Amino acid sequence: MDDIDQALDTVGPRLRALRRQRETTLADLSAVTGISVSTLSRLESGARRPTLEQLLPLARAHGVTLDDLVDAPPTGDPRIHMRPVTHHGMTTVPLTRRPGGIQAYKIVLPPRAHERDPQQQTHEGYDWVYVLNGRLRLKLGEHDLVLAPGEAAEFDTRVPHWFGAAGDEPVEILSLFGKQGERAHLRANMKDQDA
Repeated sequence: MDDIDQALDTVGPRLRALRRQRETTLADLSAVTGISVSTLSRLESGARRPTLEQLLPLARAHGVTLDDLVDAPPTGDPRIHMRPVTHHGMTTVPLTRRPGGIQAYKIVLPPRAHERDPQQQTHEGYDWVYVLNGRLRLKLGEHDLVLAPGEAAEFDTRVPHWFGAAGDEPVEILSLFGKQGERAHLRANMKDQDA
């Protein structure tokens, strides 16, 4: 068996492990990638060899590189090749490649019209944000805070929250986010801070 055959034989189990780490169903992955559920199942079981046309959307959906999917040998280059994603004016740059666990992002939030009561959201996870430039408005439950450069906040994302630029300038932040609620640091009790 040559190196290519060996690499392709390990893709199926790696795909299954990535999907399970993210608690994603085959149907959810099919909707994101456009690859049928039956094809995804055969790829994961090793009954079908993946093509480049299948690997590209799968790598994108899982947030990993093609090298990670096929377990390419390391090149000795430790750099992370960041690809910014812009959605609704917000630019997100992933700073980590490792699937699962705590993920790091640099986020640039555009200035917004002064929102008096922005819509808060909740989801599973735990977030730590650090302001690099600009001013960040953070609504966390009944708290409405403005953070300046050098300030940080961390919170359970099951608490209703919203954040955006606090003024007429964009704000740059670093975010460490754990989908399953992993904590980057010990969290301060907000009741103690209010006393």
